[in-house]
Amino acid sequence: MSARDIQNQKDIAREMFHEPTHASAGVSASPGRRDTNRSIKSRRDYTLASTAEDGFYEPADASLLAVSRVDTKLVRVLRQLEVPAKQQAPRIAFKTKGRILFLDLAEIAVVEAGGNYVSLRYRSNPYLLRESLSCMAEKLKPYGFIRIHRSVVVNISAVEEIQSLPTGEYRLRVKGGKEYLVTRTYKHNLRDLAQLWVGSEQLCG
Repeated sequence: MSARDIQNQKDIAREMFHEPTHASAGVSASPGRRDTNRSIKSRRDYTLASTAEDGFYEPADASLLAVSRVDTKLVRVLRQLEVPAKQQAPRIAFKTKGRILFLDLAEIAVVEAGGNYVSLRYRSNPYLLRESLSCMAEKLKPYGFIRIHRSVVVNISAVEEIQSLPTGEYRLRVKGGKEYLVTRTYKHNLRDLAQLWVGSEQLCG
């Protein structure tokens, strides 16, 4: 067998064993990559679908998640603060002349005794109630009213000025300019007129 015949047989063998191998590798590699890509895409799609069903998408930046949590807490706090703002101011209800009236306690400056009745000074209109002053004083005390005389109860928020007298008593003026006498028996209640007293340690002592 000549050298050329031997070379031809080698070429034929090379074509039979090597080239088909490269061809099959080239063909099989592409479907493999496609399968891998499909698998990765499928997992990614599943993750997105799952988070969408849960109602949120996880941000790529963790700081964004922290800001989101802070915003949620802030909204919750603001909603809680809205509750006291929406609460109605305290009112008093009483029956007079066949009707039931509702008055804002903040608008009542003074309650005065008169026989078997008490008079509520509401703005410029007085209202008479059949009630004892002692009973009214106890009921109104939690709402910022103090007794200054055996026949007078005043709203703390309506007091504008007090002045000591040589007798040990005080003169008290409310909004509108009307003045009342604070007797020694009740002058200790004047301490409730303010939460902070400056330079008046002996006041109302």
